[in-house]
Amino acid sequence: MPDATVRLPIALPAWAWQRDEVRAALRERNVGALLRAAQQYAGASQSRIAVATGLLQGRVSEIMRGARTVTTLDLFERVADGLDMPDDARIMLGLAPRHPAGLDHLSANGRAEVIAAYPSQSSALTDMRGLAKMAREIDVLAVRGLGILGLNDSLLRASVQANKTTVRALLLDPDCEAAHRRATEIGEGHGSFANGIRLAIERLRELAEDTGTVRCHLYSLLPTWRVIALDNTMFVSAFGEMHKGHTSPMYRLAGSPHGALHRGFRRFMDELRGTAQQIV
Repeated sequence: MPDATVRLPIALPAWAWQRDEVRAALRERNVGALLRAAQQYAGASQSRIAVATGLLQGRVSEIMRGARTVTTLDLFERVADGLDMPDDARIMLGLAPRHPAGLDHLSANGRAEVIAAYPSQSSALTDMRGLAKMAREIDVLAVRGLGILGLNDSLLRASVQANKTTVRALLLDPDCEAAHRRATEIGEGHGSFANGIRLAIERLRELAEDTGTVRCHLYSLLPTWRVIALDNTMFVSAFGEMHKGHTSPMYRLAGSPHGALHRGFRRFMDELRGTAQQIV
């Protein structure tokens, strides 16, 4: 492997990161195309790319030819650092920015995980839909989930139908005591509140019959967190006494080897699913 002590990043011109084909490569996490862009727009040879990224030249050649695919976070980070990738490009690739705006109060570990903050779900729609088009797995923790998967124009339904994406949904049991409490919190009658959950369940059954890739479990705890996980990227918001999940501030989390948030939410969802009732 090239000596890490002599690695110098490759500087692509700023305009290169704005080109349509480069942005498409970032969204698709197509590292081969990104390395070819470094050749085209920075004049970097394969040996120069190898030094900058800390990869063997043979591995660089395989990636550029499409004979090998990059899938690990460590290699994505090496490539991003080796190409001196700006923060907006890092985010499109699914990595944490180096200088995230508005998150200066967080520790280094926190900044590595919380890569964006949104005032509500509506502000995050473009980012979520872009990631959903590429996602292989989608995990959802919600109350009713109608706006996420249950309606024809919901956030993720079209992507799941088109791509046959694996989906694991956790919804609130409409008959549990927590459902009564949540309906009271948001000023709804329990009947209409529960019927909304039942409608979502039926729509998930339809989606499961259509794709064969959908599972749904019911939990019975008072809702606290609302999570939409698109592969390794999570969008997290909270249920409050006066707020529904989609109207609360939302945070985008990326997994970090040294962080606790992403790992904690993943563990929480796995444990909740293990005690929940599968109905789809």
